[in-house]
Amino acid sequence: MNSAVAVICDHGARRQGGLVCVANVDMLTRAKRTPRLAELMHKAVAVVTDGMPLVWALRKLHGRRDAARVYGPGLVLAVCAAAAARGQSVFLFGGTPDELSLMQQALLQRFPALQIAGALSPPLLPAEPPFDATTVDLINASGASVVFVGLGCPKQEFWMDTHQRQLEPVSIGVGLAFALIAGTKSQAPRWMRDHGLEWLYRLCQEPGRLWKRYLVGNTLFIGYALKDWLHLGKR
Repeated sequence: MNSAVAVICDHGARRQGGLVCVANVDMLTRAKRTPRLAELMHKAVAVVTDGMPLVWALRKLHGRRDAARVYGPGLVLAVCAAAAARGQSVFLFGGTPDELSLMQQALLQRFPALQIAGALSPPLLPAEPPFDATTVDLINASGASVVFVGLGCPKQEFWMDTHQRQLEPVSIGVGLAFALIAGTKSQAPRWMRDHGLEWLYRLCQEPGRLWKRYLVGNTLFIGYALKDWLHLGKR
């Protein structure tokens, strides 16, 4: 978490654009099937591990014993704390108007010195949002160093990819973090997060919307991990 925050804030201070992906099993398996998503992840300023299964795979299959989870909502809070200390400002893009209002209140209550340069709830965007010069001008003019983007994966990643070359602040796709920080959705208990069971908590909350994502994504991830294990075992 500390190294991720340092990279994000240092890059944001330079105001040279770029994007950060907060990866979980869903994003990884989508990237395996979606060339554009895989490409933008390879070009990202950083890809952090928001998902215990990814951490376990890095540790067990690739010997990265230092791998640790960089939890999306926790990353937002940690970046905001660092930004407040550094005198940097942040911009919020995504969510509903009510959600943005609640999120701003929660962040300022926790970090009174935090500068929120702006917040924008966009209209419903297509799966691959087109370039929007007006939004770019608004965000750049705000002077923000970091833009938190909460549109859900992979829409938020495609939005960041389309706009990163014109945006001055670094952008981070944080999806559900908007709702969790705003308090419009509940967070899984710590023990479930630590044991890679957050997906089960979310599935119980929204079974109709999420069952297919987790059935497909989790099954594919197990297959990819087994393939890696077999490949590494033959080396």
